[in-house]
Amino acid sequence: MSTEAMPTIKARDARWKEEAQFFDTWAERVDDEQLYMDPLAWQRYSNPRLRRRFSKEFRLRVMGNLTGRKILDVGCGDGLNVVTLAKLGARVTGLDVSPGAIRVAERRAALAGVSDRVSLTCSPVETADLRPDSFDIVWGEGILHHVLAELELVLQHVVRWTKPGGLLIFAEPLNLNQTLRGIRQRIPVVTEATPDERPLVAAELELMRRYIPNLTIRHFNLLGRLDPFILTKFNYERSSAVRRAAVNVTGAVDYALLSVPGLKNLGGAGVLYGQPAK
Repeated sequence: MSTEAMPTIKARDARWKEEAQFFDTWAERVDDEQLYMDPLAWQRYSNPRLRRRFSKEFRLRVMGNLTGRKILDVGCGDGLNVVTLAKLGARVTGLDVSPGAIRVAERRAALAGVSDRVSLTCSPVETADLRPDSFDIVWGEGILHHVLAELELVLQHVVRWTKPGGLLIFAEPLNLNQTLRGIRQRIPVVTEATPDERPLVAAELELMRRYIPNLTIRHFNLLGRLDPFILTKFNYERSSAVRRAAVNVTGAVDYALLSVPGLKNLGGAGVLYGQPAK
């Protein structure tokens, strides 16, 4: 091993340790009552009339019928998406760096009755040993902005794991308008952040296009930045009809405004999807 490689490897190991500790600490606070899937959420995401104005429903629309399809959830965290995708008929592999998160995901899958369709692996994406061309879909929710230092290596891996003609689909925070980003940062939304994370910028989207040549970006979250102030405990399904209606309006306005070419970069988040370069 060259001395030049050592600092990179040490930095990588330190980042993995910090990421794992962050989510392991969170996992210790989770009890089984929190892991049951809300029937209203299931009703929402299993509805054949999925709404394009909401990011997760949009992604499920893009993926289509999941029955029998093999999906890799990169950075699966507590397994909420793993369980949702499995209940929709997929066979799902969850991958996460945190042992605590994997244990929570295992409990969630068992409580949902989908353990037979779920496989969970604790590993960093950068070193995970998965078979090439083994997944119809690679799904990631808020994972790429955690691995910016090794984004190209991560992209190489997920492309290798995806079948030719398969689909890669990610939901990520974006920063394509510096002025608006500065304004958003002044809005006091409390979030928990892991070390070194930040939104993706234009250069990283160009890097993604090298591995996903037909990369499509659907922009979200302009007025949607206000949603946490509208919803009760950040929960759409359990908020009142009036609050849900208000969020429906912000979502619809966002979808319309962010469909305009000159305005789309004002969105603070995006769904990024396309087929792998094979």
